[in-house]
Parts: sequence; structure tokens; C-alpha cells
Amino acid sequence: MASTTKRLPIWTIAAPLCGWLLLAGKGAGLGSGYYSALLAAGLFAGVLAAVHHAEVVAHRIGEPFGTLVLAAAITAIEVALIVTLMISGGIATAALARDTIFATVMIILNGIVGLCLLVGGRRYGEQRFNQPGVNAALSTLAAIVALTLILPNFTATPGPFYTPRQLAFAALASVVLYGAFVFVQTVRHRDYFLPENEESGANAHASPPPARTALASLVCLVGGLAAVVLLAKSISPQIEAAVAAAGAPPALVGVIIAIIVLLPEGLAALRAARANRLQTSLNLALGSALASIGLSIPAVAVVSIVRHWPLALGIDAMSTVLLVLSLLVATLSLGTGRTTILQGVVHLVLFATYLFLTVVP
Repeated sequence: MASTTKRLPIWTIAAPLCGWLLLAGKGAGLGSGYYSALLAAGLFAGVLAAVHHAEVVAHRIGEPFGTLVLAAAITAIEVALIVTLMISGGIATAALARDTIFATVMIILNGIVGLCLLVGGRRYGEQRFNQPGVNAALSTLAAIVALTLILPNFTATPGPFYTPRQLAFAALASVVLYGAFVFVQTVRHRDYFLPENEESGANAHASPPPARTALASLVCLVGGLAAVVLLAKSISPQIEAAVAAAGAPPALVGVIIAIIVLLPEGLAALRAARANRLQTSLNLALGSALASIGLSIPAVAVVSIVRHWPLALGIDAMSTVLLVLSLLVATLSLGTGRTTILQGVVHLVLFATYLFLTVVP
């Protein structure tokens, strides 16, 4: 971080610009196999640039606001993408929001958290974090998940649907729960989400970047994340063709796109864990999961109610078991304030199970 406090590296500014130029070329009709490879290269360059800018902003404003910026930026763009696809796709996209949100929660809760615990535990043996903050995030996440992805299967309405009034109530409940969490995280009990010990390593005592540099990073972060999401969408036809050629279920496409979109968060959380800043990793991961479901559900609910479209929210029985098991394991593995590689392995095995059953249901 010390090298980024004075000026931004040229490549971190060029990467988002190149991403938008590639998108302009795609809009102009360029679409050969070579150009698809360029789109993929621009996508990953944009991810790396976004991680860099997120760290600059986070170092400037401190915890837990820094992790909240990245989570909120990615989630806002993800929600905009889902709503755009719903409006353009119509009734055929009734299950799009559910599939995307479920994939996002499973990737974060098991994939990103598991990898961070494994990498941090392997390097430092045991890592500590502030338990009250993690407990607050997990309890809020469990409540929102149950209300939006599980409860619709058990109402009087046939199928995985809420009535319009039930959907409006679920959307309002999601907003209230997420808003209360953000208030607790940033105002009322901010100390719950701060590291117990000072950071270790070269970045521990680095001076924060100037306000002008942080502002430039914030602009590049938002613009770069928008380019990342749109680039991921632009290469989705190639991903769909590859999945179809492999004979895998179409749901795998949503998982792959969600993984690509979550790469900036995942890399930022992983780098924090490697630097022995597990609290930052968990703030980012769990905060992103909460933002994803807490903001997506109200947005898609408004579209569904206004346009009188059905919105499938309830997940199937197999997905329900995996989701409940993931929440239970997360509560147990993060319930002591200390983690080792064991917790990381457990979460990664659950993530591998989720991926396997997505391909082989």
C-alpha cells in the first residue's frame, strides 16, 4: 500500500479505460474469436485494477467503511445488471434474481470465506477476529436468507412465489434488516467490526493516501466495476456455448458469471487474509453477501410488482439443505473468534459440493 499512497499506477487507470473501449468495440459489431479473448483479458485486468483501487479507498477511510465501499459498489452494479436483464427478458427471467442471489451467497459464504480461512491459517497457524461483528452479520444474513429464499416455498401460494403483498413485505423486511446492519456496522457499534490487533506487515503503519488520490481511486473503482460486470455479460454467450457443449445444466452459467463478478471482492478479501487482516476479509465477504441479497430483493420486487410479473424466489429442497448447512457451519466455525485451516477446508468442501451438485444435480 505504501507505493500507492502518492500516485496511482498507470495500469490501474488504463485497465478500466481499455475495458470501456473494448465494450465500445463490441457494440460496434466486433465479435470474432480473437476479440472475445481480448474481452476476457480486459475483464481480468479490470478485476485487478478494481482490487487495487478498493484497497486505496479502504486505506484512506479506514475500517469498516473501506470494505463497505467495495461491497456496495459491486452490489449496486450487480443489482442494476439483474434489473436490466429482467426488464429486457420479461417473464422468462422469473428465476434470474433467485439463481443469481443464491449463487452469490454460496460463493461468498463457502468459496471466498473458506479460501481466506485456509490461506490465512496456513500462513499464520491461527487467526483472530472480532466475534460480535461476525455474529451480527451472520444473524442478519440468516434472517434475510430465510425470508427471501426459503419461506416462499411454505406459504399458501403454490410454487416458489410470494403474492404481491407478501413480496412487498419481504422487500421491506430486507431493507430494514440491511439498513439496521449498516447502521450498527458504521455508527452504533462500529468497534465490533474493527480488528482487535493492529495490522502486521509493511502496510501496518503506511500513511493513508491523499484525498485527491483516494477520490480518483473511487471514480476508477466505480467505473472499473461497471466495465467488469458488462464485460462479464458480453462474454456470457461464449460461456453458455461452452456449458452447453459440455452437457452441463444451464444453471452453471449463472454460477460462472457470479464468480467472475465477485472476483474483485474475492481477491481483496484473500489479500487481506494473507496480510493477517482476517477481520477485514470477513467484513468484506459477509458484508457483500448481505448487500447482495438485502439490496437485490427490493429492486427486483419493485420490477415484479410494477410490471405484474411472477418472481420465483424459493429455492429447491437440495439448495435449501446446502444453504442451511452453510449457515450452520459458518456459525460454528466463526463462533469462537479464532480460526485455523480446518474451518477453511470445511467451507471449501461445502463449496465443492455445491459446484458438483450444480453440474450433476
